[in-house]
Amino acid sequence: MDTQRIIAFIVFSFSLLLLWESWQNYSNPKPAATVSAQKEGLPATADGASLPQPGQALSPAAPAAETGQARRGARARVITDVLTAEIDANGGDLREFVLTSYRQNEDAGQPFRLFEEKTGRDYFAQAGFVGGALPTHKTVFELAPGEYRLKDGQNELKVSLKAMSNGAEVVRTYTFKRGSYVVDIDTRVKNLGTAAIEGFPYYQFQRHGQSPEGESALIQTFTGPVVYTEAGKFQKVSFEDVAKGKAEHAKEAKDGWIGLIQHHFFAAWLTRDPADASAREFYTRSVGKDEYTAGVILPAVKLIPGEEKTVSVRLYAGPQELEKIKTLAPGLDLVVDYGWLTVLAYPLFVVLNWLHNLVHNWGTAIILLTVLIKLVFYPLSAASYKSMAKMRKLAPRLQHLKERYGDDRQKLHEAMMKIYQEEKINPLGGCLPILVQIPVFIALYWVLLGAVELRQAPFALWISDLSAPDPYYVLPIVMAITSFIQVKLSPSSPDPVQQKVMMAMPVIFSIMFLFFPAGLVLYWLINNVLSILQQWRINKVIESASAAANDSKH
Repeated sequence: MDTQRIIAFIVFSFSLLLLWESWQNYSNPKPAATVSAQKEGLPATADGASLPQPGQALSPAAPAAETGQARRGARARVITDVLTAEIDANGGDLREFVLTSYRQNEDAGQPFRLFEEKTGRDYFAQAGFVGGALPTHKTVFELAPGEYRLKDGQNELKVSLKAMSNGAEVVRTYTFKRGSYVVDIDTRVKNLGTAAIEGFPYYQFQRHGQSPEGESALIQTFTGPVVYTEAGKFQKVSFEDVAKGKAEHAKEAKDGWIGLIQHHFFAAWLTRDPADASAREFYTRSVGKDEYTAGVILPAVKLIPGEEKTVSVRLYAGPQELEKIKTLAPGLDLVVDYGWLTVLAYPLFVVLNWLHNLVHNWGTAIILLTVLIKLVFYPLSAASYKSMAKMRKLAPRLQHLKERYGDDRQKLHEAMMKIYQEEKINPLGGCLPILVQIPVFIALYWVLLGAVELRQAPFALWISDLSAPDPYYVLPIVMAITSFIQVKLSPSSPDPVQQKVMMAMPVIFSIMFLFFPAGLVLYWLINNVLSILQQWRINKVIESASAAANDSKH
């Protein structure tokens, strides 16, 4: 198998893997709701919402989840310089969380909604207490409705809600900050009664199990709960496993956080102090109708009459901006999913980000990074292209052998090996350099796919969003042309079937790349152009050397 066929095989196999994974995600049915609480013998709330099986470490039971359409109450609308949020008096839920600096996938004219209240696609942040008589996310709080706007010169904005429950006064305060997607949440509990009270604070997300709207069917990324602890490290949990009761993740720890991730964005419950070593319990639950909860339960708040305590946590809900989020909590940078090649992908992103800081254009940074990678691998790729150039020179002789021996493959193989020995050519000499580079190319693919920094990032002319497909398909078409040129510069196989396959490859890739983000196509195009220039130069050098050798013989 010659080098060109090795390249085609590897690239084509990787592409088929991506397409197969996307098709599986697209075609598999949504997980069915779990069996009812009554069948499992679990307790239930007064309104029939099931209580999941209790954990053993902290709480008597994980919180009940809302089923069906959530009740709507008085609303506080919060507006800062980077987001718009809505807090509902029912449970004090964060029902809307709009990132005004980003646009929706399916409608570029609308701001991106991370949390939203939409039939069949609800996504909320909720909080409350379990195991006692303190408020839950079903309790109706006192809330002054209206608009709360961060004013010029103001760095933070507070919204407070209050609830009375069995002699306890509970005040929850949301603190929004300028230029930040972090929301600090303080819950102050005061025992105004005559008996001691106790409750386990919980913080959870309730979300549907579907991928974000507008996401390409060809490029699927993970959507679902994630848990991080120092012992268990970063763990993804699929909604399907949660529905089947097979979710595997850390349940009890004295560190860590829980979140929900999707392409480019995520939300996570964090401790205010990253060094906090208090016990906590993580849980994921299916509540039916393709809805799920993922949350954390903290140690109990115990109050004697007249005593007051405050529980403080932090919510992050925003983009996966690597340089900003990695300072918020250990392991939080792992939400940027680079797949199994993180060890290569992360340094590539660091270099890409550094180049962007120099040129202030992500498209130009991609071009420069591609050039740098080509320079690093120049010795390896040069060896590969030299082997290909020598094989190309032998193509007429190999074709003659094909015609001479016909279908006698053994004699054909022996004759080809004899020519390789005479010309001192290793037909596989260019394979190893190519194989060494493949992991780097795949890692860069995941970098460009996962970097939220490329979302809505313009390049030049008609390319206004490097994370979206080229609207006029210019880049994929030009890339297809460069792929044809590469095929022509490479040694052709004596097998006519293989020749047709090689000629069809550019067409197949160009069709596939029509739907790929422009940033990925730009990288592949520049890589093709640089490869063509390098192969052309090496071909010329070898042809000149061959001509000089022939002249010296005469």
